[in-house]
Amino acid sequence: MKIPCRVRGLAVLAACLALPNAILAQTAALPATPVVDSGITAWMLVSTTLVLLMVPGLAIFYGGLVRTKNVLGTMMHSFSAMAVVGVIWAVVGYALSFGPNVLGGFIGWNKSYFMLRGLDESILPAGVPEYVFAMFQGKFAIITPALIAGAVAERVSFKGWIAFIALWVLFVYAPLCHWVWASDGYFFNLGAKGAIDFAGGTVVHISSGISGLVLALFLGRRWGYPKLATSPNNLTMVLLGAGLLWVGWFGFNAGSAIASNLDTARALTVTQVAAATGALTWMVIEGFIHGRATSLGLASGILAGLVAITPAAGVVGVPGAIALGVIAAIGCYGMISVKNKFGYDDSLDAFGVHGTGGIIGAIGLVFFIRDSWWADAGTKIAGWGILNQLKVQLTAVGATIAFAAVMTLLLGYLVEKTVGFRLNEIDEKSGMDHVLHGERGYGLNNLN
Repeated sequence: MKIPCRVRGLAVLAACLALPNAILAQTAALPATPVVDSGITAWMLVSTTLVLLMVPGLAIFYGGLVRTKNVLGTMMHSFSAMAVVGVIWAVVGYALSFGPNVLGGFIGWNKSYFMLRGLDESILPAGVPEYVFAMFQGKFAIITPALIAGAVAERVSFKGWIAFIALWVLFVYAPLCHWVWASDGYFFNLGAKGAIDFAGGTVVHISSGISGLVLALFLGRRWGYPKLATSPNNLTMVLLGAGLLWVGWFGFNAGSAIASNLDTARALTVTQVAAATGALTWMVIEGFIHGRATSLGLASGILAGLVAITPAAGVVGVPGAIALGVIAAIGCYGMISVKNKFGYDDSLDAFGVHGTGGIIGAIGLVFFIRDSWWADAGTKIAGWGILNQLKVQLTAVGATIAFAAVMTLLLGYLVEKTVGFRLNEIDEKSGMDHVLHGERGYGLNNLN
């Protein structure tokens, strides 16, 4: 039977109209291929730069705290980490930290990450090229061992320091980074929602603070400490360094959202609030006890607040940031006072601020988690939800302390017995700048 032209035309039209839906249905069945999100990528590039800025900021901060004869030697500890760890991270560090589990999950490994060879075409689900993520994480790996230098300032050899940080990044930082931030890591999958460490409370601050304390005890006190005056040589440098750290910390915390959205805004906001609260609290403490506020106290309060909010930046609101800033300032001030009473030589208070503040933040955050996070996590705000998360946080913190302490002691002993770690008395008295580097920080003679 012959079909009328009008009917055939309608059939063709219907088929044409149905074609886009058929194509869309077939496309939806295919696996989605991430595409670069230029906005998020731009923010991550800025964040990466801000975190790198923290390293010279730390160098300036530490450099101002030591005696004049050790300014350059102390700043070299931070800058050398940029060189040594920068290479190690690109060659094997990223592969060890973010590769799939090997050795029972003790570490990660992905051969395509060796020298970052497999990242050319890799785009993360967030729309960020994996190159950017690898470099962002690499800046964390650089600054963490640099923080340790504050505990052993003015008394370590340069070759010993280089050997130590190279080993420490491989055998302490990389495993901890994998446990906490890799998707198959121990702590990442601990409990219902994993250990909360938004930007490095355990991985960065507790590990470096504990390692610094262990090294300080292992290597012993500076010659003449505490009787010999070891006053800061340049407090203007200390304040400048603290300011650069504060600025860089926005990339450190807000960048850890790996996004450019509400989570990013929250993290940036609570970072600002906690830093300001820590500084204000420290000034109040000094005013109450000593009758005046000091620039060094202000800088210490800034850092105490920043360290405490680091693990919590993704889960607390402004009230929690204020609470953690207050608690961290009080706790860190108290720990520094304890150091002075017991007489151990944590030279620039790496443990007093970073170790103590990191522990306070990683554990204390449980009690200030915002309601919306509990709702997103599908967990009740009270009762077993808080108790279970507290158990997870205590487990992660305790394991980090034990692992960092034992491994640091072993690595410190190895370095001391091979290339040498502690400066001899004559060289220490002469100063690191002249003895180790043949230079003077200010071009002046006969300065302490």
